[in-house]
Amino acid sequence: MFKSKDDKEADKLLLQQIKDDSTLAFDALYDKYWEQVYNAAYKRLKDADYAKDITQDIFLQLWSKRKDLQIDHFAPYLFTAVRNNVFKWMEKEQKFTPVPELLAHLERSRDQADAEVLRKEFMVKYEALVNSLTPAQQEIFRLRFHDDLSTKEIAEKLNISRKTVQNQLGKSVTQLRESLDLLYFVVLIHLYN
Repeated sequence: MFKSKDDKEADKLLLQQIKDDSTLAFDALYDKYWEQVYNAAYKRLKDADYAKDITQDIFLQLWSKRKDLQIDHFAPYLFTAVRNNVFKWMEKEQKFTPVPELLAHLERSRDQADAEVLRKEFMVKYEALVNSLTPAQQEIFRLRFHDDLSTKEIAEKLNISRKTVQNQLGKSVTQLRESLDLLYFVVLIHLYN
């Protein structure tokens, strides 16, 4: 949704008032954005209760961290928070199937020929996605998710800081997540049909 300059300035003013403990300013932002945040969460989860929980958590975090938050653009901040909270929920609820588990399931599939074709297709697309990363990101990603090294072990092996490893992994995962989710979805549809 397009926000006017005046609208953005109004949000900034309300955020400043929230930092000064104004519950009225918090209520104004809550009323203004609750439905949009809920809809964004629901669109990803297709579950009303979880979408409400995530929406409430986002606003609760906003209030509880109000003194420390540095937010320049409030609407994008909220929708990034929705995305991050949805991913946390999915991981917590184990809605993602790890790659090795998915491949093992393919191996046990009823139709071995079909499973092998799916496995090969998945691996070709997966490798293409990983190869789309920068060389440094590829190396760190493979060490973490293929060789199962910790970020500390990777940092020591590559003689770089652990923070650099974490940053590169974060960028890699963000870049690959949507494409991998789609790959998982396609494979899972084939498995359970």
